[in-house]
Amino acid sequence: MTTFDGREKAFEAKYQLDQETQFKVNIRRDKLLGLWAAERLGLSGDSAKAYALTVVDAEFSEPDHDASHKVMRDFAANGVAVSDAEVKKEFSRLEGIARGQLTEEIVSK
Repeated sequence: MTTFDGREKAFEAKYQLDQETQFKVNIRRDKLLGLWAAERLGLSGDSAKAYALTVVDAEFSEPDHDASHKVMRDFAANGVAVSDAEVKKEFSRLEGIARGQLTEEIVSK
């Protein structure tokens, strides 16, 4: 194996790890967004957890939309006055929290 082949394999492995990490961050971010939205929708306990899972599922079942679109539709359907900008801000904030949580879990292993 040449040095070039070794580098190529290393870059491929890093790319795969980065993709897996981003996937995990997205899932966690969507769950946190779902819990945040559930609170505004007046849900708590098991109902909030179940709602959060529907937000996570939106990434997979609604190819043209993501979790933030589902939350906005649910807010509109339930008369919750939250702006699109506020949801996007929370979406971004929660991505940072999700990444931090995941990094902390990896480091503590």
